[in-house]
Amino acid sequence: MSNDKKADFSDVTSQVDSTAGTAAKADFSDVSASVDSTAATAGGQQYTVQKGDSLSRIAQQLLGDGNAWKRIFEANRDVLDDPDRIQPGQVLKIPPRQA
Repeated sequence: MSNDKKADFSDVTSQVDSTAGTAAKADFSDVSASVDSTAATAGGQQYTVQKGDSLSRIAQQLLGDGNAWKRIFEANRDVLDDPDRIQPGQVLKIPPRQA
């Protein structure tokens, strides 16, 4: 066994002085937010899916071209995972007609 003494730090003290003041907590109680998006429907419209609808039927009815279903699908990727699985009551963004 060794008789090495271990360092004794029991009488060490510490103090920090700062010139920085204590910042008051931010008060966000009167902050409000609103989002009005025109990007989704700019030049387009919205459509509520009805029973028996398909994207191609909606595209034909609203855009005059049943093949435009792909554009409707792409415009609604945030709510649609599969173009064959639309549900009555879903509100879809309909892109504007292409010239």
